[in-house]
Amino acid sequence: MDYENGSAVTEFILVGFSGDWQLQAFFFVTFSLIYGATVVGNVLIIVTVAANSTLRSPMYFLLGNLSFLDMCITTATTPKMIRDLLAERKSISVWGCMAQMFFMHFFGGAEMTLLIVMAFDRYVAICKPLHYRIIMSQKLLNMFVILSWTIGFIHTMSQMVLTVNLPFCGHNIVNNIFCDLPLVIKLACIETNTLELFVIADSGLLSFICFILLLVSYTVILVTVKHKSPGRLSKALSTLSAHIIVVTLFFGPCIFIYAWPFGSFASNKTFAVFYTVITPLLNPIIYTLRNQEMQKAMRKLWTQQVSFMSNL
Repeated sequence: MDYENGSAVTEFILVGFSGDWQLQAFFFVTFSLIYGATVVGNVLIIVTVAANSTLRSPMYFLLGNLSFLDMCITTATTPKMIRDLLAERKSISVWGCMAQMFFMHFFGGAEMTLLIVMAFDRYVAICKPLHYRIIMSQKLLNMFVILSWTIGFIHTMSQMVLTVNLPFCGHNIVNNIFCDLPLVIKLACIETNTLELFVIADSGLLSFICFILLLVSYTVILVTVKHKSPGRLSKALSTLSAHIIVVTLFFGPCIFIYAWPFGSFASNKTFAVFYTVITPLLNPIIYTLRNQEMQKAMRKLWTQQVSFMSNL
């Protein structure tokens, strides 16, 4: 099928890391190590939460789900990016590009919702400790997880149904390390201003609003604790600090990439790498280093595995 601007595009060329091969080799080793550490770290959290009877609280159940989503987000883009660093021609098929964008926004939308759920969990735990187990029942937790995946699916489908049928012809250069909506939409052969505004509203404005709501919720928690029990303020602040850091790391790049007019930050490779490679690694590190109970459970699991192996 031909269009006015040329023949139909069957693949996109990714030029995010074109240049000196020595620099690409350095990135290959670095990102391979980071991806490996991300998978191992998040799997370790999931296994620890599932295997340890002392980590049966709602917070750890949600943390295990967050680790799974982090692993999914980075797996949607990082393996292809690492392989491309050693490839002379860094290309991806149109349908491969669509799949990459679908899963990025699917898992991203689910994680966005889950972070809001985790904020609600902390509010109940800190402000209503006597009713915590009653309110945060396993049934409610399961509903929250299903809701997060459902919202993620609706979020990505609302954008992908409008993107998947766009005509691409002539220009096929994506100035980034992976496919993402702002850059791919700009390559279409038709006028896309309406679709661009929709993406800004769907991904950008939604990210910004959720980020502000989360910060407001954490502020409400701290103010409530200060008035009701000033002596617990330092403990509440210590508990919430890890959540605030994770929320900032997740929403910060999203806001810069999607909330501004297309072209401002969409092709910024630093934001792209941070969102898909660095943040999924930092989340397990932040939660593990700041959580004595998690560290104790991991040491116990490691001791059990070493003992089991020595008895073989």
